[in-house]
Amino acid sequence: MSLIIRNADSRDIEKIVLFQVEMARETEGLVLNKNIIHPGVKNVFKNKNLGSYYVAEHDQKVVGSLLITYEWSDWRNGIVWWIQSVFIQPEFREQKIFKKMFTFLREMVLNSNDVRGLRLYVDKTNSHAIKVYKAIGMNAHQYDLFEWFPE
Repeated sequence: MSLIIRNADSRDIEKIVLFQVEMARETEGLVLNKNIIHPGVKNVFKNKNLGSYYVAEHDQKVVGSLLITYEWSDWRNGIVWWIQSVFIQPEFREQKIFKKMFTFLREMVLNSNDVRGLRLYVDKTNSHAIKVYKAIGMNAHQYDLFEWFPE
């Protein structure tokens, strides 16, 4: 399969929004409001400090995307990239597209003076994703994720 991994740009916004809606429906049974998601995705493109989207393209068609956000690590004196909002279109799954995207990011980390590593979180019930992440050499760590959001 010919696959190109690249930085997303403004022409990818609509596809990324659709991917986010589908991912939330698939993974958590949530119906997301496009009127919130659309400006949220656009804000990443407007403010590079928020993060960067990357897409996987097959035959000039975007078939997957992910978002990188940034965490400062004083322990490592550098930045940790968080992989978020991963989505591969169903008909393109089982073709190692995420592995290729991860390899692309890993090479960027290895060639960076500032970025120390990659992290992601996964729903504990998403056994398929966990299997994929373990297969590419990621490991579950001793940390659990806690969060708080006002209602």
